[in-house]
Amino acid sequence: MTATHLGGSGPSLREWATGVTVFAAIMLILAGVIDIVRGIAEIADDDIFVTTRNYVFAFDLTAWGWIHLALGVLAFVVSFGLFVAATWARVAGVCIAALVIIANFLSLPYYPVGSIVMIAVSGFIVWALCVMRKDDAGVSVESSAGV
Repeated sequence: MTATHLGGSGPSLREWATGVTVFAAIMLILAGVIDIVRGIAEIADDDIFVTTRNYVFAFDLTAWGWIHLALGVLAFVVSFGLFVAATWARVAGVCIAALVIIANFLSLPYYPVGSIVMIAVSGFIVWALCVMRKDDAGVSVESSAGV
């Protein structure tokens, strides 16, 4: 069995990969900002969140606030590395998005709707960063110079 490769699919594949990377970067910025705001709200005022009794992963809401704040700052910083398609940013972005998923799953009883939204957004980030191959991400100097 042989595979045929279409000659014209290279630039469109590269544009698609670039679009997915920009999507992931913007979503990571949004996730970071939302986590920063949520972390500040949890640290400053615990009264806006539901407190549940007998929850297995019961932490103080201030502790959850610091966790969400730290993850949000990391996500925000790493997202700027995605705009230049840095490999370290892709790896860090997947790791941070996975940690955001875990943190929001564990704090689900305290902020259910917001946690579900953040889990979905972070899932899209992981998908977008994992679907792109390394050779599709880079734009060569010749193609950017118009040669």
